Amino acid sequence: MEKGTVYVVTGPSGVGKTTIIKKILSRNQNLEFSVSFTTRKIRENEVEGVDYFFIEDERFKAIIESGDFLEYAKVHGNYYGTSKRYVINRIESGVNMLLDIDVQGALNVKEKIPEAVIIFVSPPSFRDLAQRLTNRGTETKSDISKRLEDARWELSQIERFHYLIVNNDVEESVCQLEAILLSEGLKIERRNDYVNRFKYVDHEEIDKNK
Repeated sequence: MEKGTVYVVTGPSGVGKTTIIKKILSRNQNLEFSVSFTTRKIRENEVEGVDYFFIEDERFKAIIESGDFLEYAKVHGNYYGTSKRYVINRIESGVNMLLDIDVQGALNVKEKIPEAVIIFVSPPSFRDLAQRLTNRGTETKSDISKRLEDARWELSQIERFHYLIVNNDVEESVCQLEAILLSEGLKIERRNDYVNRFKYVDHEEIDKNK
């Protein structure tokens, strides 16, 4: 059985990566979303166990102490983390995993799983990002200022990623992400089943078919 691949999609808050991810998951049956843990409050239209596992600070810190986070970080005053045991078990079973995490978390995953594919989603401009956060209507002015401050650093890290999707249009961005998944899936190192099939062809069998 071929090992699954870890795909990490990240970018500044408000860039639209969650929308892109939901669309890509609906189109790809061989891709599974890794549900993260968070201590932030659940938002309208979010579902427990689907978007996140919403837990209290004490439980989150207990998981940190147990060493079961592949990555975790405190972002905008709230903790976010990915279960290491769950992700490793799934890729060992041949399942491709998609992670939606913050920029620092994505870089941490790159260190722990070097073969992971990390993808950055950026806005067309910083001004556009500010407008998207304002239009979202889920944060206070103070929260928006903090997210934009964090975004300056996050955008400065783009060169450390494998791929960049500039989210001008959601449908176009989804198509670009699908192209990345297809390209990565066709790499030689991910097709050992076929490589080995042709590597050890029986020469006697070739002679019979001449």
